[in-house]
Amino acid sequence: MSIERRSFLASAFASFTALEASAQQRAGSNAPISPKDNLKITRLETFLVKPRWLFLKVHTNAGIVGLGEPITEGRALTCAEAIKEIEPYLIGKDPRRVAHHWQAIYRHAFYRGGPILTSALSGIDIALWDIKGKALGVPVYELLGGPTRERVRVYAHIGTPEDIKKRMAEGFTAFKTGPARKKPAHYIESPAAVGYAAEKFAELRRAGGNDADIGIDFHGAISPATAKLLIKALEPYQPMFIEEPCQAQNHDVMAEIARGTHLPIATGERVFTKWGFREVLEKKAAVVLQPDICHAGGITEVRLIAGMAEAYYASIAPHNPLGPINLAAGVQMAASIPNFLCQEQVSLGEGYIKKPFTVREGYLDLPTGPGLGIELDEEALASKINHDWKNPESYDADDGSVVDW
Repeated sequence: MSIERRSFLASAFASFTALEASAQQRAGSNAPISPKDNLKITRLETFLVKPRWLFLKVHTNAGIVGLGEPITEGRALTCAEAIKEIEPYLIGKDPRRVAHHWQAIYRHAFYRGGPILTSALSGIDIALWDIKGKALGVPVYELLGGPTRERVRVYAHIGTPEDIKKRMAEGFTAFKTGPARKKPAHYIESPAAVGYAAEKFAELRRAGGNDADIGIDFHGAISPATAKLLIKALEPYQPMFIEEPCQAQNHDVMAEIARGTHLPIATGERVFTKWGFREVLEKKAAVVLQPDICHAGGITEVRLIAGMAEAYYASIAPHNPLGPINLAAGVQMAASIPNFLCQEQVSLGEGYIKKPFTVREGYLDLPTGPGLGIELDEEALASKINHDWKNPESYDADDGSVVDW
């Protein structure tokens, strides 16, 4: 190699090293907390938020506050009490050891899992990731390997052709509905009931057109026998997925339903941790997994669930009928995994966060702020504190028997 060539390469390398050092210095200057600085959890604060949510603030000695949603629908006060029971473990500890705290909270409980404890853990985990991102001055997705996409697709809930047209005008291109029915579902349904549900979905398909993606959620309230009939009737209209075609406790039954149709089966809102989803994947009960980040174990666990799903060629469509903190966590997760499908939402954060999410062409832009990338609007929240929401209690009008919600 010539002297000139060596001199040029040395000069180029020196310039690159200087640029790299400068970039690292700039990144470090944006981080409010050095990795070596003392950072401790000082307090956990929960508060009820309308319509049915529970928000969490994890306070630190540096003034950084992490946000989470530790809620099981209809059991907000129970989850708040679970947070109080976990709080003594966290006080005085460094919040940046997220994975370690997940293991300690989950495994030291002895009676592991379940909707309440796992939801409490999920909310804490989300808040700790928020703190870690804020401390380093980067979005959570940067801590998970960087973005795998530039924007995140979301879907809206609809019930009528008018609904889908309205939501399309708002920018949505993906939607979810439930099976139309005149009465609560029975174990065995008549041809008229099955036909009615199929025709109402056909109306949505005609209103939305073939370019729209429309999932349908049976909500676990349909018997397996009727689910098979209904799915067959829906096949000509190609739903994006069939969600919870039967109750989620018996994955063998769901796997049998999945084998009987070419439509994608989705499940996961009532499945917790990697151990619950392992069974779904091994039994091939679903190809669309819907872990709720506020129920399934938080960002730490759902990232592992997504990795497991990738090995089975399954996609992730995070469940979220909750608030903007859940949505923000879902967006961070969606931004960092390769097998993301679509994100559920019922609130883009208007009246809850200072900069609500905006839908453009069916997608949300990736947040660029540190942590979850959101900030609560405390002034707007003041009128939404406290609620007494309870799960619906439904009964069959014909015989008074209990009906699944």
